[in-house]
Amino acid sequence: MLGSGIAGLSFALKVAAKGRVAIVTKKNRAESNTNYAQGGIAAVIAQDDSFELHVRDTLEAGAGLCHEDVVRVIVQEGPERVRELIELVVRFSQREDRQQPGAKELDLGREGGHTRRRILHAKDVTGREIERALLHAISENKNIQIFENHFAIDLITTHKLGMDGENRCVGAYVLQKETGEVLTFAAENVLLATGGCGKVYLYTTNPDIATGDGVAMAYRAGAAVANMEFIQFHPTCLYHPKAKSFLISEAVRGEGGILKTFDRREFMSAYHPMGSLAPRDIVARAIDSEMKKSGSDHVWLDITHKPAEFVRERFPNIYNTCLGFGIDITKEPIPVVPAAHYQCGGVLTNVDGETEIRNLFALREGACTGLHGANRLASNSLLEALVCSHRAAEKILAARPNPFAGKLPLWHSGNATDPDELVVIAHNWDEIRRLMWDYVGIVRTNKRLERAEARIENLQAEIHEYYWDFKVTSDLLELRNISVVAELIIRSGQERRESRGLHFNLDCAEPNPELARRDTILRKNAGV
Repeated sequence: MLGSGIAGLSFALKVAAKGRVAIVTKKNRAESNTNYAQGGIAAVIAQDDSFELHVRDTLEAGAGLCHEDVVRVIVQEGPERVRELIELVVRFSQREDRQQPGAKELDLGREGGHTRRRILHAKDVTGREIERALLHAISENKNIQIFENHFAIDLITTHKLGMDGENRCVGAYVLQKETGEVLTFAAENVLLATGGCGKVYLYTTNPDIATGDGVAMAYRAGAAVANMEFIQFHPTCLYHPKAKSFLISEAVRGEGGILKTFDRREFMSAYHPMGSLAPRDIVARAIDSEMKKSGSDHVWLDITHKPAEFVRERFPNIYNTCLGFGIDITKEPIPVVPAAHYQCGGVLTNVDGETEIRNLFALREGACTGLHGANRLASNSLLEALVCSHRAAEKILAARPNPFAGKLPLWHSGNATDPDELVVIAHNWDEIRRLMWDYVGIVRTNKRLERAEARIENLQAEIHEYYWDFKVTSDLLELRNISVVAELIIRSGQERRESRGLHFNLDCAEPNPELARRDTILRKNAGV
């Protein structure tokens, strides 16, 4: 299993009943996008909520591209998966029960695009709390072994081994970062839970590990990849010269935070009836538009009208982090800008996490189940992780054992030598991230996409040559992967000649009804 976020860890706990599980993670076990998730998990818990309302909100946000059957499965199975987390002693925030004085009930929040309060959270550090509980359970399971600081290079498939018939995944080559040795991992089933690709962009809310590794590996192995043009830009990332990619949760707007222009004028009501609680794609484009109109570097998110004690209690992490940068959010508005946040496309899967390659599964941000469509509804991602990891585990537990009978070849470096000019890697890394931000960002044009395509082709040629001439390092592998993911985003954007959800093209600024419910699917020949 590759990755150590909520999807991978919850999956591992369930399949460990059948046999040994190896969790390969390129950093330490707690470093994942899950750990940085502030908002929470969307689930139908409240009495005034319903599955139909949650489905409707998801479809509305997804701009006509959600797979409704998948949406219904995930929404309806969500509450049971949440109960499992509570049984693992995930400490979700509670409040006084309004019906029974002295009793407690879950404190449900609200975020953009939701018409009801349905966000379970642990103050504003939900991901960290879930990761804590899952890792504690993992540590007590003798069938699970975690390989920290190990970087998956490529999947091993039967087609890559020159075998005919159905393509099957039988393992992976993995770099042991401390020694530089490449290990061969054999596995009856391989799960990709490697997260998203935020680091493909110059500005992102994601941690440094988010380089789209799973998508790149699966694509190189021959799996289909879908809807990579839909990259969600979170509207509110803290704007401060010393702050690195710090997210201001959408829950701040859910609790009454108001977006204002640089000259302190509320502006979202001019863009959407839900105002500051509009879906993320609309809010991000509105902020981008207002910044361009005024020439300012940021807009403001103002929650100073709420009681200071409430703000400190509800958002302790955001409050303390901002205070560390000299911003008291109870007394002054927060400077914010949009930043790359979530990859709505990924390796094409069904709701059980199955890819087009047999025995290869993909989950959460690295997968495209059809839940998110053209724009993810806030806090649906952790819900998808729980439901789909459970279904993938059930699929594997119900299957008959079918170990691979062949012998996997060891990794051979050939005539590769140690890298001589690491500045080449650093330069290409920076160039890719800047060109993606400038040409394939919140607002795109045909010309910008063409320029991005030409530049990424040249960069990939350099990276390909470097990859085969020198021994692999984690920096080189990440560069190789972000170049593949950048190519997929660009090509997908060129395929979709319309504006829909997160993909906004000035040259075709309206949605094309003929493209509703039509996914953008890309494939590469296996073994290439």
